[in-house]
This record gives sequence, C-alpha cells and structure tokens, in this order.
Amino acid sequence: MSLPHPETDQITLPNVLAALGDDTRLAIIGCLARCEQSSGLVCGQLSGLTSKTNLTYHVAKLREAGVVNVRPEGTKRRVTLRRDDLDQRFPGFLDSVIASAVVLPAVETTMRELDASGELGGPS
Repeated sequence: MSLPHPETDQITLPNVLAALGDDTRLAIIGCLARCEQSSGLVCGQLSGLTSKTNLTYHVAKLREAGVVNVRPEGTKRRVTLRRDDLDQRFPGFLDSVIASAVVLPAVETTMRELDASGELGGPS
C-alpha cells in the first residue's frame, strides 16, 4: 500500500507555504532536517511534538503539499523530507525555511531523546 504524493511538477508554492504556515508542521520539518542523514523518522518518534491524532493530521498536510514523503512500514509510517524535489522546484527555499524557523522546546526535547537513543547517530 502506498499513499498518494504529488509529482514533483505538481508541487506548488502556495500549497507548500500553506503547509508550512503552522508551528507544529515547522517543528516536524525541523526534526526531519536534523536527521536527514538517516532514513527519516517513524511518526512515533515525533510524538513529543503533539498528540498522535494531531501528528497524523499535520504529517498528512505536509505530504499532500509535497513537503514530505510518507512510506508505510508495517504498522508504522516513515517520514522523510522531499528535499531534492523541493530544491528542484524552489531552489534554496527549504534551507531558508529551516534556517529561519524558531526551534520549539518540544523539538529540542524530541531531538535530545533521539540523540540519547542513538537514532540520530549519537551514543546508543
């Protein structure tokens, strides 16, 4: 089973801006950007940012806008940034968003927990 994602040429700036116009979604993007070297995050790893229901909603909005790729893995969903697609459509945009985004305390807590668990390449 795969989820619908827009093709690269179907990603529009108004949809991306609307998706990124929420602090929780910006926090999700911040977490994903910090762990890009790995193969993304499983939705449960982002649970410190908001409730499970809200997380599902926000990830769906990002997926529908073409900002993230969501791949089912059994009962989990792996989320990755669509950096290559966004850079192709809007060069430098994603880097600007990530650089200017305010880091919420929940993001820092989530990232520290992932670092401590070794899921970001830190100590196991």
